[in-house]
Amino acid sequence: MASFWTPHLIKANMGDANGPTKTGLFNLYLDEHDQEWTTQIDEFDYIIISAGHWFFRPMVFYENHRIVGCHYCLLPNVTDLGMYYGYRKAFRTAFKAINSLKNFKGITILRTFAPSHFENGLWNEGGNCLRTQPFRSNETQLEGHNLELYMIQMEEYRIAEKEGRRKGKKFRLLDTTQAMLLRPDGHPSRYGHLASENVTLYNDCVHWCLPGPIDAWSDFLLQMLKMEGIRSARDRLQFG
Repeated sequence: MASFWTPHLIKANMGDANGPTKTGLFNLYLDEHDQEWTTQIDEFDYIIISAGHWFFRPMVFYENHRIVGCHYCLLPNVTDLGMYYGYRKAFRTAFKAINSLKNFKGITILRTFAPSHFENGLWNEGGNCLRTQPFRSNETQLEGHNLELYMIQMEEYRIAEKEGRRKGKKFRLLDTTQAMLLRPDGHPSRYGHLASENVTLYNDCVHWCLPGPIDAWSDFLLQMLKMEGIRSARDRLQFG
């Protein structure tokens, strides 16, 4: 088992530790693989990929080794293409990297976007998440940034899955988005640090408490692995 830190899935680095919002300005190379993980997975049985909230931060986009635009970089003579542009390209490049690996015979699982739950303001405008109960299914819906990011994932997944099938690759979907949308009560809010720390933080309505709602992801994954085992056994009986 291995874990790779690749919040943008593709080649990226820090261009400015502060940036226009004091959260960093990142250089994203939208057509280049992140070799920190793409060169390591040939022998893996499963890989699970996801990305999301890091794309809200300011970014400069590179293609063919030149700047093509950015997301909220506030740099002179650089066109703001918005975060969706980089998000789509990042997933497309990551999926292409997987499909190009000749020796990788495992299964790629996309874990879909987990929405944040800021209310009464954005993350940097006093927004908070104080609910103590889950939403009922008719109390909320996927919309705005959450919907757009989810749809981009699904569109790029379908493209990659179709291409992968042609090459003998296997893709599966771990769709956690709707389940997480209903859990505004699962974030640490102002309690996302040790009680002894003398710090002032933004309210954290992005990350999840442990134990908490994301424990369900493991349950979903376990069921998927069981289904893969059944499918594999059935194939061996049929073609063995």
